[in-house]
Amino acid sequence: MRVLALSLVLLVAAFGASAGEISAKDEAAIRTVIEAQIDAFKRDDGPAAFGFAAPRLKTIFRDPDTFMRMVRDDYAAVYRPKVVSFRDLANIEGNLVQPVLVVGPSNVPMTALYIMERQDDGTWRIGGCVLVPEPDKGT
Repeated sequence: MRVLALSLVLLVAAFGASAGEISAKDEAAIRTVIEAQIDAFKRDDGPAAFGFAAPRLKTIFRDPDTFMRMVRDDYAAVYRPKVVSFRDLANIEGNLVQPVLVVGPSNVPMTALYIMERQDDGTWRIGGCVLVPEPDKGT
């Protein structure tokens, strides 16, 4: 688990989302962006889903088809979630991360850690997402 936490910190540092004081309006906007992207995934609307990505992600994936192929292959819990439950926003080393419990087709609970980026125009975009297993609550 320590390696996973370190990986998240490195990923957050690479994508850099500056987090200062977050208002209730910003919290709602962040949730709306994530929900809208998940809805676009459910409709297989690649252009809409890609539109919620931050500019750096758009540069990496280049087009909606490539982006959707990656999501389908590597993020089934986000691509076709049965359960979506938002948790409290987290500030990790100055970066804003929105944890979201998702349960996908495999019925395995995962936490999607959305790294959020505020754009120059004040809107929020998704700068990255890391899926991590939910902690084992047994024993």
